[in-house]
Amino acid sequence: MSCATCLTPQEERLQLGQLYTTPPTGLTPGRRRIYRMLQKLRDQELPRISMERAVLFTETFRQTEGEHLSLRWAKAMMNIARNIPIHIEDDQLLAGRCDGKDGRHGIIFPELEGGFLDRVADAFEHENPYYELSHEAAQQMREMAPYWRGRTILDHLFESIPAETRRLIFKDGDYYGQKYIITQTASTRSSLQWVPDYAKVINKGFAAIRAEAEEKLAGMDPLDAENCLNEIPFLQAVIMTCDAMEIFASRYADLAASMAEKEENPKRAAELFRMSAALRQVPMKPARTFYEAVQSHWIFQCFSRLEQRTSSVVSNGRLDQLFYPFYKAEKEAGTLTDDDALEILECLWLKIANYINISVSPQAKAFYEGYAHWEAVTVGGQTPDGRDATNELTHLILKSKREFPLHYPDLAARIHSRSPESYLWDVAETIKDGSGFPKLINDEEVVPLYVAKGATFEEALDYAVSGCTEARMPNRDTFTSGGAYINFAAAVEMVLRNGRMKKYGDELLTVETGDVRNFTTWEEFWQAYATQQNYLMRHAFMQQYHIIKARAQHFATPISDALHVLAMKECVDLHQDHHYEGGLDLGYFECLGYSTAIDSLSAVRKLVFDDKKLTMQELLDALECNFEGKEDVRKMLQSAPCYGNNDDYADSIGLEIDRLAQEFSKKYAPRLGIKCDFRMVPFTSHVPFGRVVSATPNGRKAWTPLSDGS
Repeated sequence: MSCATCLTPQEERLQLGQLYTTPPTGLTPGRRRIYRMLQKLRDQELPRISMERAVLFTETFRQTEGEHLSLRWAKAMMNIARNIPIHIEDDQLLAGRCDGKDGRHGIIFPELEGGFLDRVADAFEHENPYYELSHEAAQQMREMAPYWRGRTILDHLFESIPAETRRLIFKDGDYYGQKYIITQTASTRSSLQWVPDYAKVINKGFAAIRAEAEEKLAGMDPLDAENCLNEIPFLQAVIMTCDAMEIFASRYADLAASMAEKEENPKRAAELFRMSAALRQVPMKPARTFYEAVQSHWIFQCFSRLEQRTSSVVSNGRLDQLFYPFYKAEKEAGTLTDDDALEILECLWLKIANYINISVSPQAKAFYEGYAHWEAVTVGGQTPDGRDATNELTHLILKSKREFPLHYPDLAARIHSRSPESYLWDVAETIKDGSGFPKLINDEEVVPLYVAKGATFEEALDYAVSGCTEARMPNRDTFTSGGAYINFAAAVEMVLRNGRMKKYGDELLTVETGDVRNFTTWEEFWQAYATQQNYLMRHAFMQQYHIIKARAQHFATPISDALHVLAMKECVDLHQDHHYEGGLDLGYFECLGYSTAIDSLSAVRKLVFDDKKLTMQELLDALECNFEGKEDVRKMLQSAPCYGNNDDYADSIGLEIDRLAQEFSKKYAPRLGIKCDFRMVPFTSHVPFGRVVSATPNGRKAWTPLSDGS
């Protein structure tokens, strides 16, 4: 029987191998530039691991032991700004890289992973790598590992948490391996995802930010102990990092000018001279043109990547709002066309595509398979005074997303009840292209939620998407500690196996909740599940307590501090265990396997307790043999009511799981000093978490992925 296949444009490009190839017609001169760079990106087989940042950072930390952490970080950034190799790619209109060569690359953060970099180097030499690692880079990993061993937050956490919590997190008594029952995430990132105040960079500039810090420093009382021990070093670090930012941009300005003088192509020489002139202006002074605004945004973002690894890489913010005043003014003056603007924006997308968020720990490699990173660009939504924010640049960014063949940028469209029809149509057309973007974020949910948590309407209306689906409010959000990932499907298995998991043999992991074959009612089974879930929540919060306390000893972020109103007001680094007046300490813990848990509990309730089509022993037997020879039982389990079908039977169980988690958090998160939400958005991490869970009562086979977050 024949059937017709209807492919999206993106699927056609993939099927025909034309993702990076030049379309046969219709290319503007700017697009020819873009496709030449896309071709180079395609030709690079593997992303490269660059050790340049790691070597310079480690060099500084060896020399500054005992000094204030913010100053140590600022000195490291100064060392990087002065000495990291720099490079400007052919055809690129924007300057700024995190290493000194062409192509896709990622950098190493030894303050996170330094303690086991020697193991990483050895592993890369004996297995098929995901990345290109030179022999020299591997040697540098081995040489710096002894210095960092015992100095990272992972070492700190492994030693400080209680043994019963450690048993749920770490495998075989070694912090290098994770059990994926509870997984700490603070050792794979210095911070949660973050949205800097780009408007301050673009419209004000770092010279003005530095002057503000210098004025505050001049007003400090040298006899005040708090001033001397904390506030003065904080401000000195901000000033030094602003100086480092200037040096970094100036080096690129000098390089562009030098290249222009040697360039034989007059058009390219003019582009390089423009680049050099822009970098003499930004990011230290306010941008004057659309091009300068984009260059200011990127050179700062590049420098912030060198400072720390935020969870999903730093967000791009609301670009259609940030760049629109420059775009509008130049369009009206006749000095900028839409083709010009698209060319500049797509140079930015290529800059993003060339940076890979590399994390070399086994845990992070499992979480982020496929070089995943989420530099979200937010479009649409509302202005801080409540008007629709859609503008011509919104539509131009959506047009670029349809025509630019890579999944960069990670585009998010804010939708509200008064979003214009033309915008909704354009968003739908972009989705129809088939690249999976934009993700839709509902203002009618997000804004009231933030207001309920303490934000003003103006602040809530100016939120930007950050990370995969999170949102942040510049200058109001203050919490940086990564939260725990909790395996809710494991809680189901531990009910069935009385506190144990098949993966880990006879080891009692949690508490014994009884032999399920003796349960006579659904209520008994549910109470056993609630006990297991609460046990995991308890230990997730215990590790979070230690993380919050430890972070102040391991991380500082003077470049982000410089842009944050509350950090500058109180002269306290964002990584400190500090509650800013007016700040919102909003964190989360991640639920892994939400639908797997719901569907499993639904099947048990329906088939064992309500309809009595299966005995508990028959269910256990089918799970034990991974449904081999029990396909009839598996089909019966799969026929039970499932989450996501608007079926109250299953959905009500999901609601109770949700309620149980939120009530626990509402009671105990304030003891940690935070508001901690229940989050359900795993899109790659559900794979390694599934590898430790045996067959589940929803018919899922052993060791296969748990439900994702869609």
